[in-house]
Amino acid sequence: MRTKLPKCAAAISVIAALLTTLSAHAASCTWSAKMEEDEGGSVMTASVCGGPKGDAHLMLACFGKPVLSYDLGTAGGQLEPGISANFAFKAGGKSLTKKLELEAMYNYFTTELSGPADPLLALLRGKGEVAVSADKYGEMSFPLKGSGAAIGKVLAECGKGSGGEAD
Repeated sequence: MRTKLPKCAAAISVIAALLTTLSAHAASCTWSAKMEEDEGGSVMTASVCGGPKGDAHLMLACFGKPVLSYDLGTAGGQLEPGISANFAFKAGGKSLTKKLELEAMYNYFTTELSGPADPLLALLRGKGEVAVSADKYGEMSFPLKGSGAAIGKVLAECGKGSGGEAD
């Protein structure tokens, strides 16, 4: 009986550590907005992590117009320069598809949005989760908690000369 107790205690502590890690991961995957450095200077960026490992990211910045970036994380591997794909964004019973092009320097997909009223921004300001999918890359989910405030901060900076633009 004594030999089983230490094994059981070890298993319980491993499970507790995993649950703590998963809880911390889930809590950290909420939208936030902060100034980040870009090639042309500081830019307000809203971002959220997601996917099964929490290493995928959706990012929104303003470079004259809002630009959405999608980093597949480790699921994407090393992608071929010059590729693009149609990604479906689904949230709140609504769905829309956008063509995203690979930004080879950073190894993530990007698309320029039409402006603050872009339908994708409206979808991302919803509640619950957004699922992002493409045939070749599968589906990943991202929480929408805090997205409205974070996206609002980025859009407030659009047109103020921020966003890495050269003067």
